[in-house]
Amino acid sequence: MKRKNFEPSRISVHSPKSARSLSEFVDRLQESGRYTFVREEALRELHLNVASLKKAVMRLAAKARVVVPRRGFYVIVPLEYRVAGAPPPTWFIDGLMLHLGHPYYAGLLSAAALYGAAHQQPQEFQVITDRPQRLMRAGRSRIRFLVKKNIGSVAIEEHKTETGIIRVSTPEATAIDILRYTSVVGGLSHAATVLVEFVERIDRDKLAEAAKAEDDLAAVQRLGYILENVGADKQASILADWINERSPRNIPLNPAKSMKGHPTNRRWRIVVNDTIELGKTAGR
Repeated sequence: MKRKNFEPSRISVHSPKSARSLSEFVDRLQESGRYTFVREEALRELHLNVASLKKAVMRLAAKARVVVPRRGFYVIVPLEYRVAGAPPPTWFIDGLMLHLGHPYYAGLLSAAALYGAAHQQPQEFQVITDRPQRLMRAGRSRIRFLVKKNIGSVAIEEHKTETGIIRVSTPEATAIDILRYTSVVGGLSHAATVLVEFVERIDRDKLAEAAKAEDDLAAVQRLGYILENVGADKQASILADWINERSPRNIPLNPAKSMKGHPTNRRWRIVVNDTIELGKTAGR
């Protein structure tokens, strides 16, 4: 099921029958298949004040039973994830973003991994949202947020997880984002290497639609150039037609390097000021 616009998930307000302690409350939530809760829910169910709840949370956090990635939002840590300090972000990111009140989708290398680009496991979970958010840690997991103002026009898919759903950019939107945020994914060569690993999942017509929704034309130009150079002619050709209609200015393949003295690829209107090496991994 695909959904372009942010529509807050419904978090059940049904909780286990009254518990006598936070520890018991957490156990009962987990027994019912829930791994997150918010401060207001715990206060209501346990009849505690904020100070008492904070102390109770600190005790459970010290035992690696809960982790607090953001104030007022708590993640239950099952036994199998005690060493890691938290379950994977896919277990709780949907609930967290609903709690924060911001649209989101899992993107870039995190999305690419879901589509088969698994030769290098991402070192951080990458989330696109509409406003700046500071880097988040939950146990050993690191969650990085990137901002995209036109997030409402990005095509997403809902993927099932162990605890519910997670919003993920489509393969086509993921490919464009990888070229939009090249520095975050480890550079052009690594971006190209990742694309090769899931290029078969990129639908030609859906790629054209994703390009129309993108407000960064340069990202589409660079994507088309790379697709052509890795042999994905079918996907590249539809982007070439779309680029040609817009007659964009010449841009550097690598925006961090000078364009002076380098040849221009007329099809993509790109100054080829860098070399792409497939198989080169991110230097992070």
